[in-house]
Amino acid sequence: MFALLKKEINSFFSSPIGYLVIGLFLVVNGLFLWVFQGSYNILDSGFADLSPFFTLAPWIFLFLIPAVTMKSFSEEFKQGTLELLLTRPITKWELVLGKYFGSLLLILLALLPTLIYVVTIYNLGNPEGNLDSGAIIGSYIGLIFLGASYAAIGLFTSSLTENQIVAFILAVFLCFVCFFAFEGLAGLNLFTAGSFGLEDLGISSHYDSISRGVIDTRDIIYFFSFIVFFLALTKFSINNSKR
Repeated sequence: MFALLKKEINSFFSSPIGYLVIGLFLVVNGLFLWVFQGSYNILDSGFADLSPFFTLAPWIFLFLIPAVTMKSFSEEFKQGTLELLLTRPITKWELVLGKYFGSLLLILLALLPTLIYVVTIYNLGNPEGNLDSGAIIGSYIGLIFLGASYAAIGLFTSSLTENQIVAFILAVFLCFVCFFAFEGLAGLNLFTAGSFGLEDLGISSHYDSISRGVIDTRDIIYFFSFIVFFLALTKFSINNSKR
């Protein structure tokens, strides 16, 4: 599995994909947080607070992570190399996990340079260092779980088709539904007796909960269950692939 993980990372950085993903993530965030005027601009808000970044990042991840994962299995199907991979002494679970952790590592590398935002906010505080470190740490943990969940979805959609564009569009749609749709439906008050905890089925509720700086085991269990569910669907899809 580690050989496959290394192969995935090398494939990202031997082509422009890895550099584009990290570069676009940092540039788009930087423009909205520090340059463009609006509700996300930290300097305009007058508060040394990173909450605009953690509000904006899920939207950027919504497009960037499917772009990372869309070729994971689609390219193997198109080039006919999946059978070659399966002849190696690895199980299908190891194959899925190798590709998954390769994508996840790239996401973590994209997040790493954003720690400079924390240093900037620390220095902008009045007095210096006046920031909610618990909320920031919790928000980063939530963002990692969010990226891991999006990556699991993207890997699954990539296992459904050999067309990378189709895999990308399916991943964006599913990520959007899983993050925003349940909370949106709960807010419509379609059920007279209440929402029946509908918002708890979506990622947004659990992401917001962790972002408050409170690590609840229910949120951790939700994210792990969500990720394992989509990875299991990926393995099932590969088992039943007729390509």
